[in-house]
Amino acid sequence: MSTGRPQDEDLQLASVADEQKPGSTALVGYTPPVFKEEEEDLEIKLRRIMENVPVRVSNTSGSSAGSGSGDFHQYRQMRRKEQDRLTRMDADYQRRKEVAEFNMRMEERVKTEEERTAKKRLKRQKKNRGRKRKGAN
Repeated sequence: MSTGRPQDEDLQLASVADEQKPGSTALVGYTPPVFKEEEEDLEIKLRRIMENVPVRVSNTSGSSAGSGSGDFHQYRQMRRKEQDRLTRMDADYQRRKEVAEFNMRMEERVKTEEERTAKKRLKRQKKNRGRKRKGAN
């Protein structure tokens, strides 16, 4: 968990001014980063918000008993939105699955082609060695 403070392995590089220490050949020097309290508070607040994302419910019923004339239409709208969301999720899953299967088949094809090419290359090399031996005799 980050506290906003630099760790030992964090470095900040800055160019060294023309006034170098005698005997130094450094092109860059180390200056520790400066953290303000406001930035630290902001980071903590941001983390808290990201961990606890609020859920908003729209079209909640009132406190009085019974249902109004628009409740059925609101129900249908919420149901349609949920069905659309599920359809999009299924389509996305199918697309990802197809892409993964395609990549797997492609890798298999490339692998078999490489094996076949290596086998033919070996056969050609043997054939060429045999020709060279016959030609040398």
